[in-house]
Amino acid sequence: MTTTVPTTTASPAPASRRFGLSRAGLYALLVVAALFFLLPIYLLIATALKSPDAINLATTWQWPRALNWASFAEAWAKIGGNVGNSLFLAIVATLISAMMGSLNGYALSKWKFRGANILFALMLFGMFIPYQAVLIPLFQFVRSIGWESFVIPGFNITVPEFTLYGSIWALILAHVVYGLPITTLIFRNYYAEVPDALVEAATIDGAGFWSIYRQVIFPLSVPGFVVVIIWQFTQVWNEFLFAATLTNTSSQPVTYALSQLAGGQAVSWNLPMAGAILAALPTLLVYILLGRYFVRGLLAGSVKG
Repeated sequence: MTTTVPTTTASPAPASRRFGLSRAGLYALLVVAALFFLLPIYLLIATALKSPDAINLATTWQWPRALNWASFAEAWAKIGGNVGNSLFLAIVATLISAMMGSLNGYALSKWKFRGANILFALMLFGMFIPYQAVLIPLFQFVRSIGWESFVIPGFNITVPEFTLYGSIWALILAHVVYGLPITTLIFRNYYAEVPDALVEAATIDGAGFWSIYRQVIFPLSVPGFVVVIIWQFTQVWNEFLFAATLTNTSSQPVTYALSQLAGGQAVSWNLPMAGAILAALPTLLVYILLGRYFVRGLLAGSVKG
């Protein structure tokens, strides 16, 4: 005689249905939030593609019936040279501050000396000084750098006149100095996760400060450099205050040129909108190409440091 034991199976349907509704509600909330944050971008693109006579308050949110691509050509004709200035400024200032920050972080994390922690704290203090607080002393310092043309005795070589104020190098100097605290902080925390045994083994093999950096530390620094490059490139590209005070007409970056597009009493709003899109493309390209390394490199050293 065999007996069968009745079995009861709970239906997972209610829990699964609740989970599905919760997930659908979460997605709906995320879609609404995304649309909310995309509204300024929609307005930017729609206005750039309108003709000047089609821009008014009544049709602000309407998509243009006829696309006016000439806005981009006209905007590029006015700010194209400034985009070149910004590219040179951002690339040079980013590379210099990244290399100097890497060397600072390497020295402060692997070659600690007496007073290293105090020096590091003083360097970090620079991150909290607003641009406005140093603007006048920086302006006077930049104005004082320069020389008149002279001939080097014995070589008959004429050194041309140079004035730092008004040149693109004044902006590069300001951004390199202002970028050193954050680049040093990022690299110091990143190198803190590199095992000291690697440096000790290289030291036993006879390597010195520079050879250890070149052969051991630098090859491991790609994630740190990606974070610094994205951060510095964006900061330098978007900066306006130094650009408005330390440059002249031939060296002004694109941020200052955009303000000129929007100046005046009768503004053709399609031009500053098209110019803003063109000016945003380089930083957008940097984030697309390097963005996947950004969080990984930013979190490196976040636990230890």
